[in-house]
Amino acid sequence: MHLPKSIKTITLAAMLGLFNPLMGCASAHVEANFVESYLSTQTQLVTNFNELGDTLVVVVPEGAQVKLAGWSNDTANHVQRVMDIAKFEGKVGQTHTIVAPLGLTVDRLILVGVGNPADAARHKVEEAGASLAAMFNSLSAETVSIDGSLIENSNDNSRILAQLSHGIDLRNYRFDRFKSDPAPRPSQNMRFLVSDRSQASKEFADYRALAEGVFLARELTNLPGSNGYPAAFAEYARQAFESLDVEVTILGPEEVKAMGMGALYGVSQGSQHQAHLLVAHYKGNNDQPIALVGKGITFDTGGYNIKTDSSSMRRMHTDKAGAAAVIGSVLTLASQKADVNVVAVAPLAHNMVSDKAQLPGDVVTTGSGLTIEVGHTDAEGRLVLSDGLWYAREHFQPRVMADIATLTGAKIRAIGNDFSAVFSDHEEVYESLRAAAEATNERVWRLPLDPVFESAIESRIADVINTGSPGASAGAMLLQRFVGDTPWIHIDMAGNALVGSDKGIHPRGSTGYGVRMLTEWAKSNPLK
Repeated sequence: MHLPKSIKTITLAAMLGLFNPLMGCASAHVEANFVESYLSTQTQLVTNFNELGDTLVVVVPEGAQVKLAGWSNDTANHVQRVMDIAKFEGKVGQTHTIVAPLGLTVDRLILVGVGNPADAARHKVEEAGASLAAMFNSLSAETVSIDGSLIENSNDNSRILAQLSHGIDLRNYRFDRFKSDPAPRPSQNMRFLVSDRSQASKEFADYRALAEGVFLARELTNLPGSNGYPAAFAEYARQAFESLDVEVTILGPEEVKAMGMGALYGVSQGSQHQAHLLVAHYKGNNDQPIALVGKGITFDTGGYNIKTDSSSMRRMHTDKAGAAAVIGSVLTLASQKADVNVVAVAPLAHNMVSDKAQLPGDVVTTGSGLTIEVGHTDAEGRLVLSDGLWYAREHFQPRVMADIATLTGAKIRAIGNDFSAVFSDHEEVYESLRAAAEATNERVWRLPLDPVFESAIESRIADVINTGSPGASAGAMLLQRFVGDTPWIHIDMAGNALVGSDKGIHPRGSTGYGVRMLTEWAKSNPLK
């Protein structure tokens, strides 16, 4: 499919960040083959098995008797005795492996519990799939047959098996593009025994599209600062949308400046990699759109208020995780051909120190005309989001907006990394997002957004200042100034973007947090 005519292009030199003699180094260039599938497993849906391969997985509802078609009584009795000894009851997430099972040709039989299929929590089934992926990889399984025949209801059968497959896919992702000799990616041939192949195909396709959205967000977030700078991030995203019905607009630094977005422009003015604004619009219907705005600080040194913790600085390529989340969400929705009108706006900047960098105490003028005193150059996220929110509101008149950002250390100190913090004065918007968060296990905890914090962002010389205490609420109060009358929710995902070791559906590295929640939220059509 050709790109929409409305796409705006930037110069090749700007796109590739060519050699800058003043900086004394060449920037990494944009890879032509950035976009690829990270779905490493080959999945086939069948209604009977011709052969079982080396591994058979039986999906077991809680309390079910495990006897499959073609099994002898001796095999069924053997499996039941093992289950009794292991106290395997089929509870969701419970697993047990039987090596060289009696009467079967497979090397191993793996039992995985899914509880009551009618009400099994989606995220728990997905985590069970992730556990299976880890087992398959440790066992070097090659051909896996997954038998769901004990789930008799066809709706439950399709949904549960697709969720298991989704968990397997998410756990199998690897970020290895910079390894000279990467280890082989996990790769199995998987056959799922489904009761209704047509129905299951839709479920599997939707979950695979969701996995691709998560993988795009993980990939963009994992990119080092010298590879994922604003122009590169924008071009990578453009490549990802090439085959989809998504209208992509890329505003380069001069356009950002000309449109008066001084808060966004100013954060990147100390870097050779200047600010960009990336917009991806999927119009799946003619409703008033939903706007998703994501913070895209492609590397954050802190500016002149430089970060003093070297380990923290090393992780600052993840400060673009909010932008990655909104782009991944639109990719998913477009791939699913979802019945929703959604636009992602990603303000992108590189927060560096140089003789051109903005200074503590500077005043910037936003696209809305409001002025912000830069009380601290490491509180740059709210600067870029102020212009991103204004742009979304001004150019798309959305019915509802959500922004997502790795915004404040205060959020981590308040509630840790298991939840993101959310702020909203609109109950229906909050409840709809909370429901999406619970469904996907990207959980949220509400923190106060209250006029009592207005004084925290008062400036002596400008309309507002980008600092204040408590930091998470002060940041939300500042952002609220730029949403006008549009119903809005702010998601502070600081601490949720990265995991240091394999955990559930997340391999070590970027989590792609926000894609699953925002996709679910958008499909719920809030405030329609």
